[in-house]
Amino acid sequence: MTTYTCAMPKIRISDGVVKDEVLVVGLAQKPGKNALVIETSATALNIKALLEMLDDLGATGKVDEVIKAPGTSTRLIVFTGLGLAQDSYGHEVLRRAAGAASRALAGNTGATFALPTRSKEEVAAVAEGAGLGAYAFDEFRGSSAKERKAPLRNINVHVKKMDKAIATSISERTSIICEYTYLVRDLINTPPSHLTPDSFCKKITEAAKKSAASGLKISVLNETQLKSKGFGGITAVGQGSINPPRLLQISYTPTKNLSKKRYAYVGKGITFDTGGLALKPALGMEAMKSDMSGAAAVCAAVIAIASMKLPIAIDGYAPLAENMVSDKATRPSDIITIYGGKTVEVLNPDAEGRLVLADALVKAQEVKELDAIVDVATLTGAQVVALGTRTSAVMTNNQVASETFLKVADIAGEAFWPMPLPVELRASLDSPVADLANIGERMGGMLVAGIFLKEFVKEDLPWLHLDIAGPSYNEGKAHGYTPVGGTGIALRSLVALAESAAL
Repeated sequence: MTTYTCAMPKIRISDGVVKDEVLVVGLAQKPGKNALVIETSATALNIKALLEMLDDLGATGKVDEVIKAPGTSTRLIVFTGLGLAQDSYGHEVLRRAAGAASRALAGNTGATFALPTRSKEEVAAVAEGAGLGAYAFDEFRGSSAKERKAPLRNINVHVKKMDKAIATSISERTSIICEYTYLVRDLINTPPSHLTPDSFCKKITEAAKKSAASGLKISVLNETQLKSKGFGGITAVGQGSINPPRLLQISYTPTKNLSKKRYAYVGKGITFDTGGLALKPALGMEAMKSDMSGAAAVCAAVIAIASMKLPIAIDGYAPLAENMVSDKATRPSDIITIYGGKTVEVLNPDAEGRLVLADALVKAQEVKELDAIVDVATLTGAQVVALGTRTSAVMTNNQVASETFLKVADIAGEAFWPMPLPVELRASLDSPVADLANIGERMGGMLVAGIFLKEFVKEDLPWLHLDIAGPSYNEGKAHGYTPVGGTGIALRSLVALAESAAL
């Protein structure tokens, strides 16, 4: 198994007697005088006495509320908010409630999660939420490390009854999802002093080797190779840094030629973004260590898919560069040649993500019999303005592909919203001296960035562009299963998309 800064919890599904010292149950709101209801798969509880205690404590059952109290049959009973009472609860409601409780239980060795579940999908959501909530990033703590409470190490999801084979399957899949979400979060949270294009490649290579998954292959182009082969976007963005650029390719091919489809995943990998000569303001620049979130999600998703042995071939690409200020940095008005021959006038060196993505998108399409291509990027501040910090955008040249993705993303518990690519905005990218410029109309900047990328994708190839700028990095308070810092957004959806294609 891959080594992470936070140890992976052991996750299991059980319909037996609760043996842990901590029991987690749901708490919901309902109209009327007695406004609380305890929702659980456990049966040996004195519901009346517990509700009286919760009323005295002022419990509300609201989402993200977690209340701990002494238990009777267990040392501790934990109530996690489900919001309004329902006949059945949505997967994401359960996932977030389990995650909130898991976060609150740091310092405890293990817990049994007995939330209301009626289907294997609901059980999986509880397991996933609990696992994703049991995360911490403490690699760079010194004297304060001993003060930190370790996350849960043992997670038991209690069900009334479940086939052993199904329970094992849920446990194994959940462990893989959590393991590689941790990897994404770790990479995002790692400071740029310790995560460069080269070290990113080494960390992914190490993770792939330790996964022991068969069918994985990794190759890396260095700065000399990138320049000689004509990768003008990656080269131009990375040439201002002492840490040279890289293009990492991680591919998974199922054994015995079982692949039903072949997808390409491309992730933006700017290990730190100063804005280049279009220097960003100091306020908030520290969050730009997260500008490689797309690359992290793509690479980790490929390893996760390989670990699940899905019958689908995946080619992952991570164009990696550090966008820095120096006498070698790309200047406004410079003209570069993207891999494949199109020229771009760089009007804004801080619109760099689309340049590295353009190179990788063209490269990815050299693979024969490609069924679809997906790029993932923290691309625009306009995404945050339009959709906020918890909802990502999806743009496409193929409505069917978009609808399929939105369906699997919803099941995976990741919020995406479809955005258009208005044809009238294309003219704003026209350049008087090159094939196109790297920026255009300011209003609708997220859409313009998508239109720019569309120029580098074949018209008949289904393509999805995921802008995860806001949701990739949580600068507010932790919530549900989401920690402060790197969130790991897009990994679950990319895996779910591959699973749907493998059916």
